Amino acid sequence: MRIGTVLDFGRPMAAVGEEIAAWEEAGLASVTLGEAYSLDAPTQLAYLAARTTSVELATGVLPLDTRTPTLIATTAAGLDYVSNGRARLGLGPSGPQVVEGFHGIPFADILGKTRETIEICRSVWRRETLKHDGRHYQIPMDPSRGTGLGKPLKLINRPVRSDIPISIASLGPRMVELTAELAQGWEPIFFYPEKLPHVWGEALAKGNAKRSDDLGPLEIIVRAPLAITEGDPSQWIDAAKPQLALYVGGMGSREKNFYNQLVSAYGFADEAAVIQDHFLAGRIAEATAAVPDELVRATSLIGDADHIRQRLTVLRDAGVTLVNVTPMTTDPTERLEAVRTAATLSKEIS
Repeated sequence: MRIGTVLDFGRPMAAVGEEIAAWEEAGLASVTLGEAYSLDAPTQLAYLAARTTSVELATGVLPLDTRTPTLIATTAAGLDYVSNGRARLGLGPSGPQVVEGFHGIPFADILGKTRETIEICRSVWRRETLKHDGRHYQIPMDPSRGTGLGKPLKLINRPVRSDIPISIASLGPRMVELTAELAQGWEPIFFYPEKLPHVWGEALAKGNAKRSDDLGPLEIIVRAPLAITEGDPSQWIDAAKPQLALYVGGMGSREKNFYNQLVSAYGFADEAAVIQDHFLAGRIAEATAAVPDELVRATSLIGDADHIRQRLTVLRDAGVTLVNVTPMTTDPTERLEAVRTAATLSKEIS
C-alpha cells in the first residue's frame, strides 16, 4: 500500500512544490490534483514534475467532456513526458453542474464516452494511425459529416510509455463495472471499506469477469482526511464534516446527487435526506452538524497511531493500493510529520 495526497485548489504553486518535495523525502508516493471548474490540472502537475523525482503525478480527475479524447491522450502523454514516466490519467464523468453549468455541454452518455475515450487514448499512446468509428466519436471525421479533408494521423512523438495508467472516479454500478473491466485503477470517493461488498461487490465482480489479464489486478485508490492525535479526536471529526455536508447536501440537485445516493447506500438514508434539506435551504451549519460521526470515522484517518494503523489495515484488506491523505492541520511541520507517520505505518502493514 502506498501513501499519496490530493492537493487543494488555489495555493501558490511555489509553496506547494516546496511542500511536496519535502513530503516525497518523507515517503510520499503519489500526488493527485483535481479539475472541476478550476485552473487546469496538467499544467500545475507539470510544474510539480520539475520539483520532484519519484512521486506519481495524477489528474484526479479530468472531466470527460472538457476535452476531446485525443487531447486527453496527448495531455496525459505530455505530462508523462515531462515527468519521465510518472503520470497517471484520472478520468471521471464529473456531473451536470460542471459539464452543463461551466462547459455548456449536455451531461449524457457517460458510459459510452468513457469506453471510447479509453480506446482512443490507448491507440494514441501506441502511436497507431488513429481510426475510430464509434457512436460518440468518429476519427477522422466522416466526409458526410464534415469537409472530408481529414486523414488518419498518428502521434508525432514517441511517448515515454505506450500504456499510461488510467483510473476512473466512479460510483454507480454500471460505471464501476466498466471501470473494473477497462481501467488500471478505481477511485471511489468517501470510501467506506466495510461497505464495499454490499455497495459495489456485484458491479466489481461483473467488470472483473470481463477484464483483460494484461491490465493486472484493479487498483483501488481512495482519499482520506488525516489527523494523528493522542487526545480526543472530536475536534478533527467535526472539522471533517463540512466537506461531507457539501457533497452530500449540495453537489447536485435534489433529484440527482451521486454522493447523497452513495451515503444512503451506506445505510445513512435518513441522515442524507436531512443534510440535503438543510444544505439546499441554506442552513449550512445545520447540514454540517447532521453528518454522522460514524460516517466520518469510517471514511477518514483520524485518531492515534494505533487507530490509523488499524484503519490502514482494513483498507489494505479491502484491496486498497493507494491512500491519498489530506493532513487536516495547517502547521507545516505537523503536516510533514503526519505524512511521514502514515507512510511508515503503511509500510509496516504491507
